Amino acid sequence: MLGDYTIKGRRASEIAADVERAVNDGQLPPGSALPALRDLAVELGVNPNTVAAAYRLLRDRGVIETAGRKGSRVLPRPVTTPRDQIAVPVPPGARDLAAGNPDPALLPPLAPALAVAAAAADAAPTLYGHPVADPALLALARAGFLADGVPDGSLAVCAGALDAIGRILASRLRPGDPVAIEDPGWGSLIDQLPALGLRPAPFRLDDEGPLPDSLAAALAAGARAVVVTVRAQNPTGAALTPQRAAALREVLARHPDVLVIADDHGHGIVTQAHQSLAGVTEAWAVVRSAAKAYGPDLRLSLVMGDEGTVGRVLGRQRLDSGWVSLLLQRTVAELWRSGAAAGVAEVYQGRRDALLAALAAHGIAAHGASGLNVWVPVPEEAGAIAAMSQRGWVAAPGARYRIQSPPAVRFTVAALPEAEAPALAADLAAVLLPGRAGSRLV
Repeated sequence: MLGDYTIKGRRASEIAADVERAVNDGQLPPGSALPALRDLAVELGVNPNTVAAAYRLLRDRGVIETAGRKGSRVLPRPVTTPRDQIAVPVPPGARDLAAGNPDPALLPPLAPALAVAAAAADAAPTLYGHPVADPALLALARAGFLADGVPDGSLAVCAGALDAIGRILASRLRPGDPVAIEDPGWGSLIDQLPALGLRPAPFRLDDEGPLPDSLAAALAAGARAVVVTVRAQNPTGAALTPQRAAALREVLARHPDVLVIADDHGHGIVTQAHQSLAGVTEAWAVVRSAAKAYGPDLRLSLVMGDEGTVGRVLGRQRLDSGWVSLLLQRTVAELWRSGAAAGVAEVYQGRRDALLAALAAHGIAAHGASGLNVWVPVPEEAGAIAAMSQRGWVAAPGARYRIQSPPAVRFTVAALPEAEAPALAADLAAVLLPGRAGSRLV
């Protein structure tokens, strides 16, 4: 079960620390099954309640998962080994379509906006005790949220979408709570949950977003929160349609005490209209990031949510990072005000549609309703990635994004010219077996 490793300790904290140290050192690899509570208690000469407490600590720290009678195992990807470290080598001359970045050529120049922000900082430096949010940025954010049908609420500025989602979850949930998330879904979020001591409760989706019955099942099983990507879903590109959003609102209305987080990281780079899920439940938040439209190094996101949730986020923020730099806030406000990302969404749509059409011409079913990515189901990931790499195309393995969903690979087409789509599709057609199964996300 544990190979040659022997767990040590007398107190719960000592046992938990010993297991976590072994996991970090590689002596207990991911997937290792831990002894049954009573067996380990006998071996260590302690009360079974002590071992149970140790296992709870390990679960809350994201080191192990517990599955009742099935026992406890080291998480397949504990928090010390995030999914984005599943590296795919990029051979010389190959096109890297795995990284997930926006096209650098479509990012706006930062110097003019930074100059405006710097001039404001020079005129009135931000000091301790000053307001922590830029009024111009908040005004733009509020107007944008309201125009997209989001109920009026409180605003917060965080350091990126993942930072915002983590703060929101931590403000409302307790260790051990299950969170309903998309499968396939954002790998960083899948890793973040165990780091917060939370448990993923996956639900399925198609091109129009979460499947209502699958989300309903996750909520009926006890999920305390749900995170939905409303458009530009990573990795599939799914985008909520008005019909699907209405069906999801009906599901959520039956669970008024569930926290609903809408991740709208694609704001500014998509052509699809925002479909709001906010306000159906008592606790809710909508998160928008500046990363894709203006640049990943602008670590800034905006949150609109109910007063209680946002108040908790701001309170905790004051006790750790304090605030997001006003220099960054004013820079983003200037980029937003000047329309620096105008036309970008149409370019990304053209590139994505070009690859989808080229793949369809070869009979290859793929997904990419919005955003930067195209998701292609495959019979087996490693072989497909290796074969495409030999042909000069590097894709991301679906394992980064999957919990229970079938194998697939992800191509980021943000910087793929439309003229190159037929060549990529032809090479993929040569790699994949004819008539392969798996054209659905579910």
